[in-house]
Amino acid sequence: MGFEAGSSSNALKAPSPPREDTPLLGHSPQALSSQAKTFANVFIAIVGAGVLGLPYSFKRTGWFTNLLMIFSVAALTHYCMMLLVYTRRKLESSNGFSKIASFGDLGFTVCGPTGRFFVDILIILSQAGFCVGYLIFIGNTLVDVGNLSTRILGLTPKSFYIWGCLPFQLGLNSIASLTHLAPLSIFADVVDLGAIGVVMVEDVLVFLKQSHAVKAFGGVSVFFYGMGVAVYSFEGVGMALPLESEMKDKDKFGKVLALTMAFIALMYGGFGAFGYFAFGEDTKDMITANLGGGFVSTLVKLGLCVNLFFTLPIMMNPVYEIVERRFWGGTYCLWLRWLLVVLVSLVALSVPNFADFLSLVGSGVCCALGFVLPPLFHLKVFRSEIGWKGWTSDVGIMLLGIVLGVSGTWYALLEIFFPTE
Repeated sequence: MGFEAGSSSNALKAPSPPREDTPLLGHSPQALSSQAKTFANVFIAIVGAGVLGLPYSFKRTGWFTNLLMIFSVAALTHYCMMLLVYTRRKLESSNGFSKIASFGDLGFTVCGPTGRFFVDILIILSQAGFCVGYLIFIGNTLVDVGNLSTRILGLTPKSFYIWGCLPFQLGLNSIASLTHLAPLSIFADVVDLGAIGVVMVEDVLVFLKQSHAVKAFGGVSVFFYGMGVAVYSFEGVGMALPLESEMKDKDKFGKVLALTMAFIALMYGGFGAFGYFAFGEDTKDMITANLGGGFVSTLVKLGLCVNLFFTLPIMMNPVYEIVERRFWGGTYCLWLRWLLVVLVSLVALSVPNFADFLSLVGSGVCCALGFVLPPLFHLKVFRSEIGWKGWTSDVGIMLLGIVLGVSGTWYALLEIFFPTE
């Protein structure tokens, strides 16, 4: 999953405290990315823990319905990411803006402080939501690996493991610089991709040994549930502008982005379908819970836990940048970081189901961030140049994002508080 981060330094003068119009990303000289590196960067920015909930989503919505969702969300996400790129190019070419480095900067340029405020809030909610999902996965997976059912020190096994992570997370989240977290990010990405590959191989082997009854379509209510999971899995719109800025041949960014999204959609479709076909109606909310207790399966589960454990402070970094900018003058604040980690842990303790939470975050936050704000910013900048087709497209996508967000949030909350299974 992608994130925005950076500093507010200026090469020509001493750094000053960030203001509302200060870019989130610095502009230090760096080598620009090739097409291959951009492909890899987009892939890493988007692919995350959400893929683990896809087989369960396939079970709830039907395999054919979910495949349509995945490819539709992939196409729409690509389109909206390019709307952000076109909007920035237009502003920089016509008005001379040179510091529109991130989604938040674009929101401020188009809509002033209100635009940045809404982008900031949605980034905080999405990034913190991802981290809540990580802790839910870690807690539930360690319970599954340890095969525990009794209370430990008066706590449920899941609560015990999540509270056990807290002291270590407080330490990791105390690290001020993303540079020091970079090795953890690379390690986590390698573990994540390896685990996804092993899980897919395990699913295929199970499917070849036995077949299960599967359904192709689900009801209307589970449609919105599945859309939430799909939107969550493709969330990465906040990285569109930084990634395009870093690309050497910017004219080919759209094609590289489209190719990457198509590849991810195929991978997601295969992962979700194989997982559902392998276990049918027994598919768990986290596909790793279906893998059994063998050595390889246990290694994969623990590897994913380690991956998400070290990814959490990286994903929380944009939250710290925004909160410290707004409430602490843009300077490092340890107690604010610790407070946010505790709040994320408390939310994780209260949500039982991994996939249900993915749907909630995907519908309630990612739909607005990915499908409402990009066409809104595009429409405000290009309103005098686009014809009725452009207006219809932008307004239609905004309305779609609102409908999916509201409906998906409602159904996800029903699943969390009044589960049907």
